[in-house]
Amino acid sequence: MSNCIVALDLEGVLSPEIWISVAEQTKIDELRLTTRDIANYDELMQHRLKILGQRNIKLSDIQNVIENLPLLEGAKEFLDELREFCQVVILSDTFAEFAKPIMKNLGYPTLFCHNLQIKDNKITGYKLRMKNQKQHAVEAFKSLNFKVFAAGDSYNDISMLKAADKACLFRAPDSVKTEFPHFKSVEEYRELMKEVKDFYYI
Repeated sequence: MSNCIVALDLEGVLSPEIWISVAEQTKIDELRLTTRDIANYDELMQHRLKILGQRNIKLSDIQNVIENLPLLEGAKEFLDELREFCQVVILSDTFAEFAKPIMKNLGYPTLFCHNLQIKDNKITGYKLRMKNQKQHAVEAFKSLNFKVFAAGDSYNDISMLKAADKACLFRAPDSVKTEFPHFKSVEEYRELMKEVKDFYYI
C-alpha cells in the first residue's frame, strides 16, 4: 500500500441516495431533497425530521428500505479495484444506523459518518461526529503525510474536495458543476479510476 488515501462520498457515488429511495417507497415527495439541493445540512435535516414526525415514519421503516437498496451498478467492482493499490475511506453525512447494509454490500470499507438520536423507534434528532467532518478528515490525513484524492457529488462534499491534493466531482448535478467549474467532473467509474491512477502514479 502507498501513502495515498482516496476519500469518497457514499450516496450518489457508491450507493443510491437513501432519502430519495425512502421518498419513493413512502410516496412522500418532500423527502426527495438532498445535499444536492440544500447546502445547509442542518436546514436539510430539520426539514426531514419534521416530515418524519408528521408522517409517523419510524427508524425501522427507513432501515427496511435501505436493506433492499442495491449499490450503484459497478460500484463494488470499482471499490475492489481501488483497494488493490491504495487506502480508501468513505466520508459520509449519512448515519451509522442507516449504513450497515450498504457497508456489507461494499465489503465493509472504512466509514466515517454520524449518528441518529432514537427513542422508541422514532428518530428524534441527530448528532454530528463533528462539524465539517469530511474536510477535517482530509486535513488530518494530509497532516499524517498522506496524499489525498477526493470525489463527491454534492454541496456537502465541496470542502472535502477543496482540502484534498486532487479532487473531482462524480455524477454531480448541473447546479453543483456550474457553481464549482474548477473541479473536473466525470460520469463513469472508469473515468474516476483514471483520475485516481493519474494522481497515484505521478
